[in-house]
Amino acid sequence: MRRGEIWWANLPPPVGRRPVLLPSRDESYDRRGMIIVSTITSRARNLPTEVPLGTAERLERASVLNLDNIQTIPKRNLTEFVSTLSPQKLQDVEVALHYALGLDS
Repeated sequence: MRRGEIWWANLPPPVGRRPVLLPSRDESYDRRGMIIVSTITSRARNLPTEVPLGTAERLERASVLNLDNIQTIPKRNLTEFVSTLSPQKLQDVEVALHYALGLDS
């Protein structure tokens, strides 16, 4: 498991099975039982905290990564590797994450 990977995950109800992104540093995924993920949804709202994703990322349909929705889940809830983001998409994630957390100067 590495930063920038997309996985299918079993999330708590009522969400259920959904693709998620691993946004943290690699070491946290190697050492922790509970990990940070951000959900991917097909409901785009055109927010600065969203990153567009789709078939290039091996998703079935046009989607967005929602950096306003970050949660901690057990690592065992990840069920299937999907893909890894391109360097450009990962840079877009960093920009959206900074915005979501109010880290912009």
